Amino acid sequence: MSLLIYTSLSRPSLTTQYPLPASEALGIAPTASLAYPSSRTDAKFILSPVLNLPEAFGSAYVGETFSCTLCANNEIEAGNTSKAVSGVRIQADMQTPSVPKGTSLELFGHDRNEDSLTKSNEEDIGPGSSLQKILRFELKEEGNHVLAVTVTYTETALAGEGRPTGGKVRTFRKLYQFVAQQLLSVRTKAGELAPGRHLLEAQLENMGEGAVSLEDVSVNPNEIYKATSLNWDLDLKEGKEDVMKPVLMAREVIQVAFLLEEKAREKVLEDGTKAQLVDNKKVLGQLAIQWRTGLGDRER
Repeated sequence: MSLLIYTSLSRPSLTTQYPLPASEALGIAPTASLAYPSSRTDAKFILSPVLNLPEAFGSAYVGETFSCTLCANNEIEAGNTSKAVSGVRIQADMQTPSVPKGTSLELFGHDRNEDSLTKSNEEDIGPGSSLQKILRFELKEEGNHVLAVTVTYTETALAGEGRPTGGKVRTFRKLYQFVAQQLLSVRTKAGELAPGRHLLEAQLENMGEGAVSLEDVSVNPNEIYKATSLNWDLDLKEGKEDVMKPVLMAREVIQVAFLLEEKAREKVLEDGTKAQLVDNKKVLGQLAIQWRTGLGDRER
């Protein structure tokens, strides 16, 4: 029995191609440098429709969902009548900086009949077959993470005509370590424009290796405030349909701003809300960011 792991950290990316200029003097067809020559694709576009797996393990970032496929292979050769494997079960735990003992993860397998995900349980797999399960885990903190995978199965010795003569429960465990990093670095600054009115500014820097598309940047204000965005979504509220959401390339920075105004004093008294204080500082609200990565994965 063996265990293979296919993780989101090794996810493929679109292959980059460098089209040649059209020139008869070169004597080379412009399509010779394309990764995927086809009449259905733009030969001048730098990205091709071909997916390419990276050579390295890759990076994991806070805010994205760590997803992977766990694959347990039965390596007994077909036709082997001396032993059999049954009751295969895969378990997974994720050890994080805040929970070093690990959190048990729920695994799913694809149900071909209902085209949905079904919960994991013990299964029998024949010689040369495999058991595959999927796990998803939202990365919420920086630091070292360890994925611990345990496979349990029963190995049964067979006598003549395939009669079982005895079985042993076997278990093996594998650890996979990776570090979660911040993808977006956030620096904030707040200033008081007038009593009860504050301007919150934030600089967002893409610390990753690829581009990200900002889906939404908003503020969840403290109960005594109402927040107004002063960014690109302000044009959307005014009915403009051709507003492009910003795309941040690696190491690029964008600045966003929000106006926070205290609610009417009568409304504050009616709700019974009070300003929250942390270290004698007034809490205006919480910044919430949603983005998409190169292949369209939505993260937050």
